[in-house]
Amino acid sequence: MRLFFALWPDADVATRLEYVAAQLSVSSPGRLVHAKNYHVTLAFIGEVAESKLPVLRAIGESLRAPCCRIAFDSLEFWPESRVVVAAATEIPPGLYSLWSQLHEAAGLPEVRLRAHVTLARKMVQAPVLQAMLVRSEMGGRESAYTVVDTWSLLDET
Repeated sequence: MRLFFALWPDADVATRLEYVAAQLSVSSPGRLVHAKNYHVTLAFIGEVAESKLPVLRAIGESLRAPCCRIAFDSLEFWPESRVVVAAATEIPPGLYSLWSQLHEAAGLPEVRLRAHVTLARKMVQAPVLQAMLVRSEMGGRESAYTVVDTWSLLDET
């Protein structure tokens, strides 16, 4: 079986991330990840025989870390893995402590922690943003803005 240690967001966080994901321009073969599958991977274990499951459970039960908040404050396209993620630009000390303890206990190499939630997979390019030509009508108490035209900004990198 394929296993990984992860943190699962609460319903409020998952709903907010789902809203962000819905704003993405995703075309085939890209696809959005269902909100019920949102998670932050702490350690990918990989293929494991069922006989190793008790050891991994014991590792998980033995770990303690202070409570922390993770701010997913960046939307990123990772071309190597063809995903769009909501990423945390700063790692809280409690999360880093838990991640480090987990890697040490499981005998995994400590590669860089990139706290993120995958929102879309199989993306060919970064989400397409739209540029707009907007008309501004001044008058009265506030200006009124009307979109005249839009066009896609393609990622050429």
